[in-house]
Amino acid sequence: MTAIPATGPSLSKRARGLLPYLGIAACALWCLAPFYWMVISAFRRPQDQFDNTVVPVRWSLENFTAVFSGGNAFGRALLNSLVVAGTTTLLTLLVGVVTAYALARLSFPFKNAVLGIIIATTMFPGVSQLVPLLKLFTGIGWINTYQAMVVPSLGFALPLSVWLLTTFFRQLPFELEQAAMVDGCTRGQAFRRIIVPLAAPGVFTTAIITFIAAWNEYLIALSMVNEKDMQTATVAISKFTGISGFDQPFGTQMAAGVIVTVPLVIVVLIFQRRIVAGLTAGGVK
Repeated sequence: MTAIPATGPSLSKRARGLLPYLGIAACALWCLAPFYWMVISAFRRPQDQFDNTVVPVRWSLENFTAVFSGGNAFGRALLNSLVVAGTTTLLTLLVGVVTAYALARLSFPFKNAVLGIIIATTMFPGVSQLVPLLKLFTGIGWINTYQAMVVPSLGFALPLSVWLLTTFFRQLPFELEQAAMVDGCTRGQAFRRIIVPLAAPGVFTTAIITFIAAWNEYLIALSMVNEKDMQTATVAISKFTGISGFDQPFGTQMAAGVIVTVPLVIVVLIFQRRIVAGLTAGGVK
């Protein structure tokens, strides 16, 4: 009688080996399905918006044309978003790098308590700060200005940036600064010429995360601005109107969402190695 080979354990082992890949595929499908549907809906004709086909029956660019037509002022909204996100990112890096370096390198009383307080500020929900911020900015005449959107965004972006950069600075060897100071550099020169270039992956990761958060911000921009010329892209999308002014222009909103999202996706894909390097800095190697 011929013996039947035992294939049960080997099949079970191969199945277990496939489980991580199945999990990754499920997560990717779950995250990308809404984005795929947004892209597909953007390329449908306006009269086909309620079709449920996976691929448009007829492809059209009418929705993309409608985004920049009429009274949408979407081009100005994109410019406003770029100004707000760019300014927020620049100020976050300027303040965050110096603060993180001080927390990572200098010794002073209650340093750990200060770092804990900084990260604790991220626990306050943004909606709870709207009323006091609105009252403050109304009193000083900041409503409908860029600073009314940049300053609150700084409050949300700085704590996370300081936390990330502090972790990154701590894993850089202190001997590098000591060697630079032995060669005649001051502490400030060692920071500018040695530490900042070495910290480029962490700084770049912080900049990308901050820019994306400021670019996608909606609640502050909606509350602090009531003039159409000052609204950001996210607010402009929510206020799109149809032909009659009462119908919901789903196709136009989908096309605007693609225009706003695709540049960020491209940037992340191009610089994903730097982002991963910055996020994993400070880990065990």
